[in-house]
Amino acid sequence: MVAQEIIRSVKIALDEDLNGLSPLEGDISANLIPEGRQAKAIVITREDAVFCGQAWTEEIFRQLGNQVKITWFVKEGDFVKANSQLFSLEGAARTLLTGERTALNFIQTLSGIATTVKQYTDLIKDTDCKLLDTRKTLPGLRHASKYAVLCGGGLNHRLGLYDAYLIKENHIMACGGIEASVKMAKKQHPERLVEVEVESIAELKEALNAGAERIMLDNFSIAMMLEAVALNSENPNSTAKLEVSGNVNSDTILPYAKTGVDYISVGALTKHVRAIDLSMRFIA
Repeated sequence: MVAQEIIRSVKIALDEDLNGLSPLEGDISANLIPEGRQAKAIVITREDAVFCGQAWTEEIFRQLGNQVKITWFVKEGDFVKANSQLFSLEGAARTLLTGERTALNFIQTLSGIATTVKQYTDLIKDTDCKLLDTRKTLPGLRHASKYAVLCGGGLNHRLGLYDAYLIKENHIMACGGIEASVKMAKKQHPERLVEVEVESIAELKEALNAGAERIMLDNFSIAMMLEAVALNSENPNSTAKLEVSGNVNSDTILPYAKTGVDYISVGALTKHVRAIDLSMRFIA
């Protein structure tokens, strides 16, 4: 699925730059350069980062259809220091320039996500709590964003609306309660994870009694998290995992993780993306 998404997302990105035309027709600036002129370029990062985006870069130059040799100096998930060389390119000068911005856009975005995830995972590395992403991603880049989370050391929550249940407030209201929601979910797709979002200790108890496999503690205070962990551990019939969500940032994540919850999900990992500063330079 990821391989198919890489092909799809690269095609869309190239079409944005070329207006759906061939490179000969669509890149009027690159075509100032004489046909057949060869060039070599290097790509560097101007800041510390966790690198991500190799497969997207390779697919860009594959789709451009002109043979380009790419030499990688880093691997996916590597931490790189500012001014480090990431990779070099050799091939037709026109092709290098046509693919430049498209490639850098993918790398700067995905590396930005991976770098943020690494910062968060480092904060809780001495706990048993795991960091999760959410579905709050840039439209059209769901797979890429979640791949970048893995490169940064985080874990993926559900990919979409089809691969796991997340029963939230409105689902509960429309279905007639937590117990009814969980019962119907297990009947319809017994093989899918059933997660319930709760906003109070009373709802937590309902979700535990209903047999939810994971329970999201939405905007719980630390005192409520501690109580939730205790209730879950004291329930002999519960195998539920507890997930914290809401008001999570670099200042709060460690105190939350120390409460004993299993997961912390952070929308900001893929929602508040800050791109990494990159540069491509032609060299002799």
